[in-house]
Amino acid sequence: MNRKDRVFASVDLAVADVPDGATVMFGGFGGAGFPNNLIQGLARRGARNLRVISNNCGTGDGELGILFKNRQIRHVVAAFPGPGATYFQQQFDAGEVELELVPQGILCERMRAFGAGIPAFYSPVGVGTDVAKGKEERVIRGKRYILEQALGADYALIKAYRADRMGNLVYRKAARNFNPIMATAAKVTIVEVDEVVETGTLDPEMIVTPSIYVDRIVVAKGIHNA
Repeated sequence: MNRKDRVFASVDLAVADVPDGATVMFGGFGGAGFPNNLIQGLARRGARNLRVISNNCGTGDGELGILFKNRQIRHVVAAFPGPGATYFQQQFDAGEVELELVPQGILCERMRAFGAGIPAFYSPVGVGTDVAKGKEERVIRGKRYILEQALGADYALIKAYRADRMGNLVYRKAARNFNPIMATAAKVTIVEVDEVVETGTLDPEMIVTPSIYVDRIVVAKGIHNA
């Protein structure tokens, strides 16, 4: 594949090399911006023992629900697993999946820090609570802070509205959410889009994620997504 043309012919080809034990980020929030077609492709791929980073953990069989249903996930880092995450809840209650619960803003900042090359940062969020257990604490200018580690992944599976053939991305409304941050924090970023246009036709002022962060693009409209 020409590095300047990152478009893959199918979802299954785009995720074909995701191995067992990989760490994978998934964009999406409250039903908007989930890479549902890529998630279904990963379910078909069958990779297991995945370490997953996502704001929430699925709704029934939807979003990440299918991966939990297939028992492909062993560890999840999330801010809001969600009341509809039936399969996650069942497996968590049975001790079959591990959960690292992270405040939502801290989840975002840990990923942003990784993308910016910052290995860790101090935050006042969670001081004196279970969130702080096992973390270094310091007093800075009279205020208590805990050390949070940057958070990266092997793969980021994200959703955008439109891409050019080089991988510059435009998002649609609330679907923007975690997707741009995750694109900067993974070794390989795979994006599903509604449309691919020729390079140079996107309005530069509308581009949110520049192509340097994008490795693979696939047009996928089979599963409803905002």
